[in-house]
Amino acid sequence: MSFVVTGLPVETFRRLFGLPDDDLAARGVLRYVADAPLGFPCRVTLEDARPGESLLLLNYEHQPAQTPYRARHAIFVNESARETARYVNEIPPCLTARPAIALRAYDEQGMMLDAALAPGPELEPLVRRLLAEPRTAYLHAHNAGRGCYAARIDRC
Repeated sequence: MSFVVTGLPVETFRRLFGLPDDDLAARGVLRYVADAPLGFPCRVTLEDARPGESLLLLNYEHQPAQTPYRARHAIFVNESARETARYVNEIPPCLTARPAIALRAYDEQGMMLDAALAPGPELEPLVRRLLAEPRTAYLHAHNAGRGCYAARIDRC
């Protein structure tokens, strides 16, 4: 079964890139500068920012379905992001580098059908197993520790 892991649309965030800190703060957004090679994963590029790169930390509604599973959480977006990442039949390095990822399977209405945890390097078999369920419409990946939304996974 083929799958695609997709970052968030860069167009959603482009208007925030380069704004002064005061303007960002008025929108509930904070600017961070990465100070380590891990720990600042961009949800557009699906890559960890390199030390010295500027990111925005903001609240984002990643599960807009009108169900009890509607959800928002903090995400990082690299201000140098230029296009939305797509990984076909491949798990992005920003996921494989994590000690644990939670995968959540949803149906077409946005109701959760299943969920499971796996170490980042062991995600692919779990992705394939969850997508093999015919009722599964898509998956969401979350960092298991802080619970941050990481990526969307679909059949392709």
